[in-house]
Amino acid sequence: MSNPNYIGRFAPSPTGPLHFGSLLAALASYLDAKSQQGTWLVRIEDLDPPREDPTAANAILRILDDYQLHWDGRVVYQSQQHAHYQAALEQLIAQNRAFPCQCTRKQLSSQHGKHFGRCSPPTHADFAWRFLASTEITTCHDRLQPSQIYAADQLGDCVIRRRDHYWSYQLAVVVDDALSGVTDVVRGIDLIDSTPWQQQLQYRLGYATPRYAHIPVATEANGQKLSKQNFAKPLTSDDSGATLWQALHWLRQDPPLDLQNSGNALLLQWAIEHWQIHRLQQCTQLSAPPHFQNPL
Repeated sequence: MSNPNYIGRFAPSPTGPLHFGSLLAALASYLDAKSQQGTWLVRIEDLDPPREDPTAANAILRILDDYQLHWDGRVVYQSQQHAHYQAALEQLIAQNRAFPCQCTRKQLSSQHGKHFGRCSPPTHADFAWRFLASTEITTCHDRLQPSQIYAADQLGDCVIRRRDHYWSYQLAVVVDDALSGVTDVVRGIDLIDSTPWQQQLQYRLGYATPRYAHIPVATEANGQKLSKQNFAKPLTSDDSGATLWQALHWLRQDPPLDLQNSGNALLLQWAIEHWQIHRLQQCTQLSAPPHFQNPL
């Protein structure tokens, strides 16, 4: 159905170049938006300088452009959003939902690394800020995966600002989605367990909760996830349509064989008109087709 009020986004971290697994997430979010005549945004999640590649952000944008995955509006860089995150933190502090924490990983090891409840007041300036999670059950609905139910003892209190003063993913993504008016989040299932914290933060900050769709993770033939950590091959420029055809094949969209080398623009036009996200329902893993070569 057409929904011109749909706003989706793709939000890569600039820790390295895009790989085929990244392309699947970008393509799925793009097609879900464009098939509903919606808006598709791009956000660079550059909040962790020690892990970032200074050339990655521009390389990511260039590859998206080469594959004809053109975004709407300006690119948002999280490194330019600090004032908004600070305002959200202050709002949570005022609500008694954020507290300073000096606990170490060693101290939390007996709780499987999870933190529950407030800490003693900090004795020095070296502390993180945590979000005081709800003690109630959190239910997360998903367009593709079964509803996930999280008890309080499964979550714990997530960090929203680190000891090194960098903002956490959980807070930043919630603030940025709200500022951009994001209505729909299509992302990898490896992020599904972040959803309950994000829903709780949205509630406390007075934000609407987007609809979520978590697509399956892509794996190599040997079972390893396609990721930067597993040295997945970087994407290279390809305007032939062959790589996008492979991506659509992985996403169970059955692209016609005669479009395999028809060019990215023509193939995307077909994909927008024929997008069927429901084909990924209750699927958690996509294995490489036998003829697809992307060695680690």
